[in-house]
Amino acid sequence: MKTRTRSSADVKHIGLKSMIANQILRKYSSDLKAKQINKVVLTVPNQGVNVDKGSREIWIPSLKLKLKYQFRNDFEKVNQIEIDKEYAFISVSLPEPEEYETEVYIGVDLNTTGHCAVVGNPKTGKVLKMGKMAYQIHKKYKSIRRYLQKKGKYRKVKQIRNREQRIVSDMNHKISRKIVDMARENQSGLKMEDLKGIRNAKSTKSFRYSLNSWSFYQLRQMIEYKAKLLGVHIVYVDPQYTSQECSRCGLIGNRNGKVFKCPHCGHVDHADVNAAFNIALRQGIGQSVADRDVTEGNTDIPKEATSGTMETLEPHEL
Repeated sequence: MKTRTRSSADVKHIGLKSMIANQILRKYSSDLKAKQINKVVLTVPNQGVNVDKGSREIWIPSLKLKLKYQFRNDFEKVNQIEIDKEYAFISVSLPEPEEYETEVYIGVDLNTTGHCAVVGNPKTGKVLKMGKMAYQIHKKYKSIRRYLQKKGKYRKVKQIRNREQRIVSDMNHKISRKIVDMARENQSGLKMEDLKGIRNAKSTKSFRYSLNSWSFYQLRQMIEYKAKLLGVHIVYVDPQYTSQECSRCGLIGNRNGKVFKCPHCGHVDHADVNAAFNIALRQGIGQSVADRDVTEGNTDIPKEATSGTMETLEPHEL
């Protein structure tokens, strides 16, 4: 495909139906850097999809393709389907449940070293530490990429980067699911630090690398949309001194690596656990996630989502 127009006539020779051709042109012609597209992902819009919820089947007449799906069956509609050699990625709209009322919150502390997510429930004292291997995974793949770059194997570098991204994305999905499930089981809300602008803050080079390679924002986004699907309320708190303040007495203590000690009350704890409890106990700042989505038009959840619905992208093996 060597065109920047959006006319299906330009790709008529491929033999695709015009509605699919138009979706491909819309997706790829906007990339001004691309000189030539050799491989494309077929995109089938809603009007090209028939759904039979009784038999849990999706039929795409233009491709003569039938798919059996296994995801939840209460979706309102199929928005679109993207198809590659192995998988069909099905985007659907799901009903968004009402958030249940609660005065109990669980704190979520995100980190670049150690466990990438530590969750604390002040009411029960329960703590979850997750994602311990994230930092090691980044260090491993960073070293591999650096070696390959010196050898001039740039295609391999890209493959390694994609592999790392898939591993991290899978890890973030599992972590976010555990966090939201914990909140739902306890009928509590979630509190997280407001990390807006943290990328621009003064920090060490290693911290900036960790922050940008393992995405705080991808995990936060996953937590947000999973919470929406279960009616779990999320608010953000001021991140200042969450790691230095004592969760028992509220005074400033001493943090040394992953150890927190309070000289005032004698409290000793894992520094990230102490921070998670502090986050849970703090008052929220500004708007909640739900309020912000209404006033700003969904800033952190997937762009395809609209008010009142939540779209997810489910891979379906062909």
